[in-house]
Formats: sequence, C-alpha cells, structure tokens
Amino acid sequence: MTTTKKLEAIANNLWWTWTPRARTLFEQVHPEAFAAAGNSPHAALRAVDEERLADPELAGEVDAVYDAFKAYMEAPSEISDAPETAYFCMEYGLHESMPLYSGGLGVLAGDHTKAAADLGLPFTAVGMLLREGYFHQSFDENGNQQANYPPLDPEKQPLSLVTNPDVEPLRVSVPLGDATVQVQAWEAKLGHVSLYLLDTDHEGNPESLRGLTRRLYQGGDRERIRQELVLGVGGLRLLRALGNQPDVYHANEGHCAFLMFELMRELMETGHTQAEAEAAVRQESVFTTHTPVPAGHDRFAPKLFDTEMAGYASEHPLSVDDLAAYGRVNPDDDTEEFVMTVLGLNLSRAANGVSKINGRVAQQQWDDLYPDLEVDDVPIGSITNGVHLPTWTAAPARDFLAVHTDGDWAHERHTPEFWAPLAEVDDATLWAYRSKLRARLLNYATDHVAHQSLDMEADLDPDALTIGFARRFATYKRAPLIFTDLDRARALFADAERPIQILFAGKAHPDDEAGQAFIRRIYEISQQDGFRGRVLMLENYNMEVGRMLVSGSDIWLNNPRRPMEASGTSGQKVAAHGGLNLSVLDGWWPEGYTGTNGWAIGPEATGVFAPRGPAGQKKEDARDAESLYTQLETSVVPEFYTRNAEGVPKAWVNRMREAMTELPPAFSAKRMVIDYVNTMYRQPVEQV
Repeated sequence: MTTTKKLEAIANNLWWTWTPRARTLFEQVHPEAFAAAGNSPHAALRAVDEERLADPELAGEVDAVYDAFKAYMEAPSEISDAPETAYFCMEYGLHESMPLYSGGLGVLAGDHTKAAADLGLPFTAVGMLLREGYFHQSFDENGNQQANYPPLDPEKQPLSLVTNPDVEPLRVSVPLGDATVQVQAWEAKLGHVSLYLLDTDHEGNPESLRGLTRRLYQGGDRERIRQELVLGVGGLRLLRALGNQPDVYHANEGHCAFLMFELMRELMETGHTQAEAEAAVRQESVFTTHTPVPAGHDRFAPKLFDTEMAGYASEHPLSVDDLAAYGRVNPDDDTEEFVMTVLGLNLSRAANGVSKINGRVAQQQWDDLYPDLEVDDVPIGSITNGVHLPTWTAAPARDFLAVHTDGDWAHERHTPEFWAPLAEVDDATLWAYRSKLRARLLNYATDHVAHQSLDMEADLDPDALTIGFARRFATYKRAPLIFTDLDRARALFADAERPIQILFAGKAHPDDEAGQAFIRRIYEISQQDGFRGRVLMLENYNMEVGRMLVSGSDIWLNNPRRPMEASGTSGQKVAAHGGLNLSVLDGWWPEGYTGTNGWAIGPEATGVFAPRGPAGQKKEDARDAESLYTQLETSVVPEFYTRNAEGVPKAWVNRMREAMTELPPAFSAKRMVIDYVNTMYRQPVEQV
C-alpha cells in the first residue's frame, strides 16, 4: 500500500480527529493548507506534492500512524453483547473543519458517537449535512457580531455519497405538507461506526426544498417541522434502504422523535393494530431530553401541524388527529400545541435527563404528562454526560499522562484505577505541568487576537491566574456576571501583585439580540483601564478554540442561572489538564464537587424547577455575583498566589491532584456510553 493510499485511508476516517499523532502528521504534510481549511487533512492532501510524499521520514511516520489506525479498526468490541443501536440527533460536533453543530447538544452527540466507536459497539448514527452549519463569527468596529456562512463542500470532507447498486445517489422520499422531498445521505466513518448525514440540497429537489438541511435552528416553525420530518422519517427510511434493522432507536432530544411515527407506520402496514404498534415502538425506543429552556422543546401550533403532516398522514394508517394526540399532554385537546418532547416521552420505554439534577428538573417539567404519579415517580431517569477524553485532552497532556499513569489509555481511561497514580505525582511536577499548559494557551490567545476582526491587544502574563469562559452566549449563561461590580472586578484584574486575566469565547444566535449585547458589553469593558489586555474575546469560537481553552485555563468559570444547565461538559474537560472549576452548583458539577477539588458559586443545588420573573432573576444575579467575588477574593486568588519556598502553591496543587484523579473517569464519555448500554439500551425503564 503506497504512502498516498495510507494517508487517504486515515484522512477518510474521523479517527484522526481524536488521535494527536494523526493530526500532527497531516499538519506536517502541508502546514499552510491544513491550517487554512480549519485543520483539514483533506486540504493538506490536495495541496501536497509528490516530492514531499517521497520523503522517507514522512513515509515512516505515515506507516506508524497507519499501523495504529489498522490496530484500532481490528480491535474486538469491549461489550460483546450490546444491542445494535441507531442514534438520531440533529447536530454533531466532530471537528472544527466540519461545522455540523451549534452548541453543547452537537458536541455531546459527537462525543457519544466517538465513544461508541472506541467501545466497538454495533452503532449507527443519523444526522443532517449542514452545509451552512456553525456560522463564522466576526465583528464590526463597535463589537457587533457578524454571522457569515461559508458553505461546506462535502466533496472536500471525509464524506462519501451513499449510493445504490447502480452507483447512483440512494434517495428516499419524505412527504412535507403537500410536497415531497428527496433525501440523500453522506456517510462519515468514525472508526467502524457509520454516521449518515441527510441532505436535501441537490438537483432532485426544487429550490424551495433544497435549503432544509443547510442551517440549524433558523427559519420559522414551518421550516423546523419539515427539518424534523426529514431527520426522523427520512433517517429511518434511509436505514431501511440500506438494510439496517437495529434493536434500539435512541432519539437524542425531541428534534428526531418523528422516527417513532415511522416505526409505527411500518408495524401497522404489516398488520399490527395501533395498540400493538405503539407497544412495540415503545419497547425499542429510548429518549434523552436535555434542556430546561422552553425554547429547546419544539412546539407546533395545531393548524401548522395539520397542514405539514397531511402528506405524511396520507401514507400512514393513522390520521393527522391520531398522530397529533401523541404530542399533547392532553391527547383529546385539539387546541393544544404538538410538542416533540411529549412525543418522545410517550413513545419510548426509557427516558433520561443528562445529569441527576437535570433528570429531577425534567420530572417536574413533564409531570403533567403523568397525572396519576407523584413527581418523584415520573419515569424520567438520568445518565450524566461525559466527554470524549481522546478528543479533548491536549497532546502535551497525553504525553504527561503516558509518563505518570500505568494503565492502558485506550481501554482503561474511564476507570479510577487509570488515574489513581497521579495522586503520587509530586507538587513541583504537577505545577510545572499546569504552567506549561497555561503558557501554551496564552501564546495561542495572543496570536489569535492579533489576526481577528475584533480589535484587541493581548497583554497576558504567563504567571497570572488565567480564567476561561467558553460557551454559547445564551443570556441564561450570564457571561458578564464577573463584571457586575466594575470597581470590584477592576481591583482583581489590575492588582499588580496578584492579577487575574480572563479569556472569553462564544457565539450568540444571530437572532438573539440580548446574547449579542453580552458580547458587546464584554468588548466595551475590555477597552477600559484596568481591563485592557487582560480581558480578551477570542472570536469565532469552535472546537479548536475550545480545546485550547479547556487545556490551558487555571479556572473554568461557569455561572448559569439555576437550574438551566442541563449538564454542561466544558468543565469536565479541564480536570485532565489540572484545571479547576469555579461553578454554580448546577448540571454535572454537584456530582463532581467535593469542596476540595474546585469551588462553588452560590447556594447548594436544589433541582427545583421554578421559573423566576425579572425581579427574581435580578436578585439571583446579585447574590451569585457576590458569591463569585467572595470566592475569588478570599479563596481562589489567595490560594493561587500563596507559594512555598519552591514557588509552588501547595494548597492549589492539592486541589488539582484531587480533581485530576477523580473527575476524568467519572465524567468520561466512555463511562457515559457504557451506562447507556447497561441501563437504557439493554434494560426496561424500571432499571434506569
């Protein structure tokens, strides 16, 4: 096999996205092309010349990486009797060169799929080919966000068009209102796992339908319900056209719950009654709900539902009214909106939230659906999210762990035993590790802001306490909370002896004016005395920026309004790098926080879902800002700067050591997917 063929084989499997040696290899092939295309191996291969490929040293490295890839592909499954699973999700965060995601849901889905591949599960994923997915963020001179949508060309990605035996595009039809759309798919390989990305943007459809799969979460309800028919109905029809008959169907959030209608249609067309089909669909379907945010649960007015489902109902044994009943809390109320989450809950045998608190909140959100049950008995359990450590652990950190742990990273990283040896690493070594990763981040940030449209000048101190904050700029996440009291904040940032500095990154939805105002507010503060150079906004947040921030930040700041954080996973990524969390006790953090492995903002978690009005939110913001300042002033900053004779902050390193040994295994995606196999994919709801 030639060097070129080996490089193509590696580039065509997204295994390279979580293998540092493979990413470095493609960067070496053609550094300029690789970087210009968002760290894309395919771009590097298109630009490389034959002379470079003939380099014996490069050929030797290609051989080594290819051998590692081949060994990964040939490894046996770690769970030999796992049921075959089809996983549906609207978005997938796989890599910055493939912007098929908008936020945490997509990153979680990408990590879930990668962990399933690592475990060798019989697993197929279905999503959408978002040619104009995660927008490119830039700014005008006043700090106003600009959203641009450079189109993704699937021909230049590690994707292959799914074809029929005649080598023509395999297409399935999906009725939408009084129209019919032809859906094709592109296949991405993650190890041995196939991810099928549905695509309506081709010559077989009229222009009015081609754009359905181009963008996420934009347009009105009519476009949204049509997208979700494409995903749920079209996705299942594609699997059937490929001969795929999974044992379990996992609907990750309500966007894809129409697949359950299609499962019912199949069964009823083979002679099953409605009751029999309903029971059978429940037995093979599981459902995950993520968000307490009302806007995250799609709701369709009765008239719109009737109109847009008419074509599909003409192919279904059930009427539009019969179908609508499955998405209502009161099935008999034809004035009630159709809710995708209600559909998912009604037609699944097991349902879960994505942290213990989120599961409790979901029980309260949807208790009206179960009027005969107490809230505690509402059948929604929880499996706490985790992160795909190979994707998010920086290459220098992987090298450090290889030296200071004894276990098998590939197979044992989700076990406490793998991380336990870090408890014996001496203080000076751990602090040098932390300082190296901080310096790496600050060099990256300085270069990043020098080339961005948002006018900023970095004046970062390699020895200063560095805070990271990166996430969607939704208002409930309260990005500017640290600037509630500017005088108090300025005293922290401008302290000559014990300064702090903060790096922000994040995008606001193009229609979210309040979220965009948060970005402008932070930009304006960054230009003021006492903050200039120490408060930076890294524009165009993507997975590369995220990887750098979670690896280099000393403190990961997270301060959403309770209980709106379903799980949050960014804070889970910092622990392997010796970073510490300073977070509201919401989402995953109450399960991870011990009091000595990071810090908490505000009161203990209650998990009570009680939406507050503006006055209540203002009071909560003031309380949490006070708690944040108190933690920084009295504990976080003093602990970071209190050093022993060797210049090591011993109390800080003790927190690091505890976080590094306990948090990564407990909040790994591998652990998470094993939990899904054992308590959702295999077991009835009573076991959740």
